[in-house]
Amino acid sequence: MMTIPSTSVKTNSPTGNFTVAFALVTSLFFLWAFVHNLEPILIPHLKKACQLTDLQSAMIDSAVYLGYFLMAVPAGLVMKRYGYKRGILVGLALYAFGALLFVPAANTRVYLLFLGALFIIASGCAFLETAANPYVTILGPPETAATRLNLSQSFNGLGAFLAPFIGGKFILSGIEHSESELAAMTPAQLNSYLQFEADSVKLPYVVIAVVVIAVMGLFMITKMPEVQKSLEGRVSSLRTALRHRHLVNGIWAQFFYVGAQVCVTSFFIRFAKFANGVPEKQAADWLGYAMLGFMIGRFVGTFLTRYIAANRLLTLYSLASMGLLAVAILVQSGLAVWAVFAVPFFQSIMFPTIFALGIDKLDDDRELGSSLLVMAIAGGAFMPLLMGWISDQINIQVAYIVPLLCFAVVAWFGWRGYRVMSE
Repeated sequence: MMTIPSTSVKTNSPTGNFTVAFALVTSLFFLWAFVHNLEPILIPHLKKACQLTDLQSAMIDSAVYLGYFLMAVPAGLVMKRYGYKRGILVGLALYAFGALLFVPAANTRVYLLFLGALFIIASGCAFLETAANPYVTILGPPETAATRLNLSQSFNGLGAFLAPFIGGKFILSGIEHSESELAAMTPAQLNSYLQFEADSVKLPYVVIAVVVIAVMGLFMITKMPEVQKSLEGRVSSLRTALRHRHLVNGIWAQFFYVGAQVCVTSFFIRFAKFANGVPEKQAADWLGYAMLGFMIGRFVGTFLTRYIAANRLLTLYSLASMGLLAVAILVQSGLAVWAVFAVPFFQSIMFPTIFALGIDKLDDDRELGSSLLVMAIAGGAFMPLLMGWISDQINIQVAYIVPLLCFAVVAWFGWRGYRVMSE
């Protein structure tokens, strides 16, 4: 059971503090986007360094999205009990600790340590995302809340764009030995090569940890506006929330959408190599440009919704993604790589559109419905495992059938599932 709170900022905070607080909270959008978009770099990299199968390498995504799923509710409870600032500090501390754990993980080349570090980072990011989105909306006049949130979200896109370029430069070695070349190495040579690959993650993640600790220090010394809460409205429960059929449909759509999004980007570098022999560093750069397309797609999608109903645009974009992935599966050439490259542009509007349609007309169940839609990102933990298993059994190209089918669920939601019906 949960109550529906309303929030407001105490007016005794100086106006200048809003500007400083807004800048600090906006930095969080960049931080979590940056680390998440290093995952497509880590998957092929740790596959080499730890000698993993595709299924095992997909556990990187599972560790991250399970962290989000399991920590979303505890993060909300911490915010409610201790406030946004303390919740943010907890999140930053977890983020920095997880990043520093990459050093012993690399030294030992124990894959489980890498997964544990990623789970801790994701847990920290769950705190940051739980706090940042609502906090931005109350750091200033209500009439400009949407503008502030859009500005903060643009830094999320910047982090997603820069991460593959930086990760490709400092983490990926560009050395791609064949199985026969690895088999021809002596045990000492193989161990030296694998340790060289593993060590390349240490400096980037130590730098990330230092930056996060610096941001944490700024939060500690900055007076943040306080938030007052009042308990008004009826009590919401899981039973009352799930009587809204369009919310249930939205939860499933979000589950499959996030699964599709993670699958498309996480295996892109492996796919580019398989389909057209693209070297890993070059593929990492292409992924960066694909995420730029994702950011541009949000602006284009926002413009198009002025003329096309959101549910229809969601359906059209889902069908476009399915068509592109069909090309990627059926064609063995550069065209297949370009087809996957284009998919993030069409993914751009899906999460916020599903979210908005899913919470439409929920009234007192709106907050709980929002939480359930956020928890649906657990799809990112499971779909990559299925994709990795198919890749191991057949190949990575055929495995792209997984996101294609996921987009079919999203298309159905935009066509019929979004309709408001309560049981």
